[in-house]
Amino acid sequence: MPPRSTRPATPLDDDDYPAYTMGRAADMLGTTPAFLRALGEHRLITPLRSEGGHRRYSRYQLRIAARARELVDAGTAVEAACRIIVLEDQLEEAQRINEQLRTQTN
Repeated sequence: MPPRSTRPATPLDDDDYPAYTMGRAADMLGTTPAFLRALGEHRLITPLRSEGGHRRYSRYQLRIAARARELVDAGTAVEAACRIIVLEDQLEEAQRINEQLRTQTN
């Protein structure tokens, strides 16, 4: 999923700031770096790269990865978990747009 467009004033407040290394992100999620690589292979999250080429993850990406881990832990295949999350995101966006259209017509 691409980063969201609104940016706070400082990186500390920015959910899209790539602050976490792969190892740290995996530790925080209680998973392995291979799991994070799999999410990237399925294009659920695309980590930014440091100047040295290392993957860096944002808090927003970690929340998405945590949702994927919940689904996988419940027995869902990684590919299916990624698709479910994309569909959940699309549904949320469609509901947001519908609500905007409803408020505009009232």
